[in-house]
Amino acid sequence: MDVTSSLEPNAAAPMKRPKRGVPEGLWQKCPGCKQPVFRQEAEEQLNVCPLCDHHFYISATERISQVLDDGTFDEWDAGLTPTDPLTFADKRKYSDRIKAEQKRTGLRDAVLTGSGMVRARRVALGVTDSAFIMGSMGSVVGERLTRLVERATEQQLPLIIISGSGGGARMHEGIYSLMQMAKVSAALARYDRAGGLYISVLTNPTMGGVAASFASLGDVVFAEPKALIGFAGPRTIKATIRIELPKGFQTSEFLLEHGFVDRIVPRDKLKSEIARTIDYCGK
Repeated sequence: MDVTSSLEPNAAAPMKRPKRGVPEGLWQKCPGCKQPVFRQEAEEQLNVCPLCDHHFYISATERISQVLDDGTFDEWDAGLTPTDPLTFADKRKYSDRIKAEQKRTGLRDAVLTGSGMVRARRVALGVTDSAFIMGSMGSVVGERLTRLVERATEQQLPLIIISGSGGGARMHEGIYSLMQMAKVSAALARYDRAGGLYISVLTNPTMGGVAASFASLGDVVFAEPKALIGFAGPRTIKATIRIELPKGFQTSEFLLEHGFVDRIVPRDKLKSEIARTIDYCGK
């Protein structure tokens, strides 16, 4: 008897299994080397590309956890919330935009401020976050930073501000926003006269009115590798003056070469570098 003849027509065919797709979120494309990067591997390196050392965006809360000792952050002025003094509207009302950004990011505005410990050294710390309207500086950002500087002055604390602001002054608040540049800078001048140590850390991006005011006023200025730092963006400048810009223009490396930055510090070395600087300056 022919056994094969009694089998079903497809019995001898290999079983087809449905293809299993790769779960979403496991990989991300690096903007630096354009290669796919295993997300968990990058996160284990503080969100730095393991292939080319590109520093990915991280939130203000993540930066705080990376720089301060665990459980030491004490937030200041958490209740300050932006308003809409000009009843500004473009494609949508500014008041609606604020609510949407607060819901999306979990922040009241584009900055977190407070005190904490850096390797057992108490400091005053401010961090701006580009996720909230590009980290632009409105009246609440300026007020929180000013109060931060004033408390650092009163309590004789080293001051660290980590800037991640690509939006400069916030156009939705007009002159109220522009006034914050002078207000924060004046507070820093008083802090300097009191003998304080201000460490400014520039990350990608640090642009506009932030770069033109408090971000550039540090006694010591650190920058992350390959960060975009400047006032107007390179495309705007090129279109205005109509000449070819130098290679690497407005990067951390370019600014270091021209004396605008004291040191380029990779993310995994920042905490140690801040602690070492505080000790070296006797603060």
